[in-house]
Amino acid sequence: MTDCSALQFVNPYAFEAMQKVDVVRLAALSDPELRLLLPCLVRMALCAPADQSQSWAQDKKLILRLLSGVEAVNSIVALLSVDFHALEQDANKEQQLRHKLGGGSGESILVSQLQHGLTLEFEHSDSPRRLRLVLSELLAIMNKVAESNGELFFKSSELFESPVYLEEAADVLCILQAELPSLLPIVEVAESLLHMKNGAWFLCLLVANVPDSFNEVCRGLIKNGERQDEESFGGRRRTEALRHLCKMNPSQALRVRGMVVEECHLPGLGVALTLDHTKDESSEDGVSDLVCFVSGLLLGTNAKVRTWFGTFIRNGQQRKRETVSSVLWQMRRQLLLELMGILPTVRSMRITEEVDADMEPNVSVYSGLKEEHVVKASALLRLYCALMGIAGLKPTSEEAEQLLQLMTSRPPATPAGVRFVSLSFCMLLAFSTLVSTPEQEQLMVMWLSWMIKEEAYFESTSGVSASFGEMLLLVAMYFHSNQLSAIIDLVCSTLGMKIVIKPSSLSRMKTIFTQEIFTEQVVTAHAVRVAVTSNLSANITGFLPIHCIYQLLRSRSFTKHKVSIKDWIYRQLCETTTPLHPQLLPLIDVYINSVLTPASKSNPEATNQPITEEEILNVFQGLTGGENARLSQRYGITAQLLVLYYVLSYEEAILASSKTLAAMQRKPKSYSSALMDQIPIKYLIRQAQGLQQELGGLHSALLRLLATNYPHLCIVDDWICEEHIAGTDALLRRMLLTNTAKNHSPKQLQEAFSALQGNHTQVLQILEHLTLLSAGELIPYAEALTSNMNRLLYFGIPRRILQTVNRLWMTLNTVMPRRLWVMTVNALQPSGKMVRQQKYTQRDLMIDPLIVLRCDQRVHRCPSLMDITLHMLNGYLLASKAYLSAHLKETAEQDIRPSQNTMMGLEATDVTREELKNALLAAQDSAAVQILLEICLPVEEERPPGGGSYRLLKSIGVPGTGKKQLEEEEEEDSLLCNLREVQCLICCHLHQMFIADPNIAKLVHFQGYPCELLALTVAGIPSMHICLDFIPELIAQPELEKQIFAIQLLSYLCIQYALPKSLSVARLAINVMGTLLTVLTQAKRFTFFMPTLPCLVSFCQAFPPLYEDIVSLLIQIGQVCASDVATATRDFDPIITRLQQLKEKPSEWARLLKEPVCKTGAGESGSLDPNVQLCHSVESTFVDIINMSVGGV
Repeated sequence: MTDCSALQFVNPYAFEAMQKVDVVRLAALSDPELRLLLPCLVRMALCAPADQSQSWAQDKKLILRLLSGVEAVNSIVALLSVDFHALEQDANKEQQLRHKLGGGSGESILVSQLQHGLTLEFEHSDSPRRLRLVLSELLAIMNKVAESNGELFFKSSELFESPVYLEEAADVLCILQAELPSLLPIVEVAESLLHMKNGAWFLCLLVANVPDSFNEVCRGLIKNGERQDEESFGGRRRTEALRHLCKMNPSQALRVRGMVVEECHLPGLGVALTLDHTKDESSEDGVSDLVCFVSGLLLGTNAKVRTWFGTFIRNGQQRKRETVSSVLWQMRRQLLLELMGILPTVRSMRITEEVDADMEPNVSVYSGLKEEHVVKASALLRLYCALMGIAGLKPTSEEAEQLLQLMTSRPPATPAGVRFVSLSFCMLLAFSTLVSTPEQEQLMVMWLSWMIKEEAYFESTSGVSASFGEMLLLVAMYFHSNQLSAIIDLVCSTLGMKIVIKPSSLSRMKTIFTQEIFTEQVVTAHAVRVAVTSNLSANITGFLPIHCIYQLLRSRSFTKHKVSIKDWIYRQLCETTTPLHPQLLPLIDVYINSVLTPASKSNPEATNQPITEEEILNVFQGLTGGENARLSQRYGITAQLLVLYYVLSYEEAILASSKTLAAMQRKPKSYSSALMDQIPIKYLIRQAQGLQQELGGLHSALLRLLATNYPHLCIVDDWICEEHIAGTDALLRRMLLTNTAKNHSPKQLQEAFSALQGNHTQVLQILEHLTLLSAGELIPYAEALTSNMNRLLYFGIPRRILQTVNRLWMTLNTVMPRRLWVMTVNALQPSGKMVRQQKYTQRDLMIDPLIVLRCDQRVHRCPSLMDITLHMLNGYLLASKAYLSAHLKETAEQDIRPSQNTMMGLEATDVTREELKNALLAAQDSAAVQILLEICLPVEEERPPGGGSYRLLKSIGVPGTGKKQLEEEEEEDSLLCNLREVQCLICCHLHQMFIADPNIAKLVHFQGYPCELLALTVAGIPSMHICLDFIPELIAQPELEKQIFAIQLLSYLCIQYALPKSLSVARLAINVMGTLLTVLTQAKRFTFFMPTLPCLVSFCQAFPPLYEDIVSLLIQIGQVCASDVATATRDFDPIITRLQQLKEKPSEWARLLKEPVCKTGAGESGSLDPNVQLCHSVESTFVDIINMSVGGV
């Protein structure tokens, strides 16, 4: 907007004085400067102030004194004397008239017919008419702006263009806007001023006289502006006006720039304000505001801003002529000057020697980049990458040459220097077009050679583990494997931006790398010699040796060139710490794959070597010796967890690829079970649980491997127990931990156990102190604790000792379960076996888990030790499943050899072996259940004195109150005995087994067990209700014993679970009994109905609607039996008659209850005739049903 260049604008000093109402500063202004601010100052002096303080009164006097010597004040005072209310009414009428007649109407209420031009009219008019003239002209422009819908137009106005009356017109404009703010909103007035000559000058004066409106005006102008201001004349005028405003108030320039970015309008204004600010700050060493601003736009997270500014760059390049006045040209020139300002121009003697003698003298070699310029150089490189890669900037030849000189300069050996070299290298890869001449290519090759030579020096001097040498190696490997997309990802990751790189543009660089600098054999040999990263963790960013080794392993370069990488990987795993580096787990996985899978079918032996067992054990050395041994540990928890992950993953990979390996006739070395027994897996997993945040995905990966291969280490009860042990109770115990508790040695515990029979107190005291220790501190005491468990089986051992031993055992189980289980099983063997000194191993127990139950019989009546036994049994049953599955996979070659020619034969063999395994597991589980149920049976000493059968539940409907009290006392004693507690433990264990696999429950009940345990199992195992699903199938079995067992089981289930499903099954059982009555022989009838008739009482008790069916069944049974003995015993008919009368006349019940059960048949009660006995059983059942009904039970 060159039309304002000759006019005087408000300077920043004056604007700040007006903004702060600093009278002293205002007094220091010259007359021309003060003249521009008179409208506001006169209004301040004349209008009634809101501030009534004494200080303002003094300032107001100073303002009046200041204005008293200015002649133009009188005309402004006259302007303020006009009736603005009437003026506003006339203006509103004129607006309405224009709206009614159209914008082009010549009618005007504010101004009557003009006899002369606007300038002469303004000169000859008094103050009110001057106000009307300016207002009429301003409203006309505002109306046209409103009707233009943002289209550019230029309004010529004689009044606002005459240089003679500019100041007077500005005074009138300021007064009008101040007195009529609703009619003339300042943002709309500012927008209108842009469409006339000298608009920027008027705008600055208007804002200077209303300084509080600065931000409002700027935001309004930006919001109404164009998205690309350099494309139109109107956009350039708006940008120029806003630049004048910001020059007047420079403190708000950056805030206005923020509005530009927020609205995504006027990008040229944002750059122009930044250039103005950059010139003012004049910083040489630091990164300039221009670099920061443009980098923020292109590399920020706001995609909308990035696209908007990128369009500005592209559109600016498309204009054929870029004048010096173009903002984009100014920006590029400033960036180039900054770049050239940090380039060193002095040749290094070392560089000069490296340059060939025949090199042309015009090739300039820059070197020795100053340390204070390195950060700025890195920022400039990233900015040019963003401009070229994101915004599409095409560098000029001068820019390209200077950029190449900067990229090939050699920084000092500092962390910032390492970063600069990495950025330069990636920029060369991304924009290979910067290298266009043979001389420049030679310069680049020399620089790459320098990188290779100086990499070790940079790493040792700068102290940065992630040096650019690893990146060079990684790129070379990618080029050799033709992974160009991986190189592009690497470049984008290093530069920190997503740019489009065509793979074809990397062809020349690929030739240089693969043929001149790094051959594949050189890469492989060099990678092994690279030192491992010390204390590798996620805190070390950048490209490390581990990235290079990972890529070489993926491409199988080590096996191809027969280079051993095992030692390097082992050393790197040992040199790790938290937080875990994300590349470690992929490295282990790809290394395991390279060990098991050959690089090619033609060379099946081309594999890497696995880590040896000695090296693995060396990592865990000193780990299982307790807390004191931890000080002697050489390797940290991170290295131990990684080696554990390697071992578990290696074993899983062998099993997963067993068929493939067998087909290739390869059998890789598998780690021995002895090695696995020596690794404290559970202890390490527990340590990893507390470091989940630092270990990333390692903890979850280890849990997955455990759940697959070691399910006995993932028992839910153990996890719950661990939370209890490691919770707040543990912290409280640590607070109570005394020196006395710490001083007890394993030897003292052994001595105390040796004297246990005579002194219980010493053992109890030591055990109580041991409960205050953590699980890791208890490890040294495990041997003494388990080896003396057989001493706890003698009579008279206090229950508190047993419970404390159980508690300590469960604590140790959280850190060393497998070793603890083996020691415990060997300690609890029967005394006969102890003489033979037979020691079971972990493998023995996994092959035959039932060894756990072949312990000393006294364990079966010791609840605390039985709890431990059940825990071990559960673990070994799970371990046996995993062992057999692994064994099946390990011996896969046995299936492949006989059936290599037929695929069907292979599948059939697999199915057969799988079925055999499942049958063996089912047999193990059912055998364990049967043994546990046998343990629940009382021995002769535990049975009641009367010799009756043992019952868990109370007897139902036993007459006689004298006996009832005695039985209740006996039952109370039985509830407090060890047998009852063991039964509860076993029932809980069986409940868990039935939930885990309902087929076990079905198998066990099809096998059957003593009927006297039915009351115990149904009441004590909550999951017994699942038996209702298969009882119909069990009743349908041809064996009479299974049918009897099914009906007896059903009778207890109906009492425990009176459900609709139970009712339907009970009705089925009654129907089956009725059917069997008609088909069974006399002997089988007696065998079947004698044990099942009492079950009908339970059916009636659970489901009264079955009463009719059951009574009919009983009468049928009685009639059948009576008919068989009718010829032999005629006196038996009265029994049938009584039953018939009992059905027809219920009133006889009370009389019957008072008579003995077999009064009339006393002579026949002792008869050996099965039919007679069965008839008496029918009568007894009938009486029990009546007693149950009358008693309301």
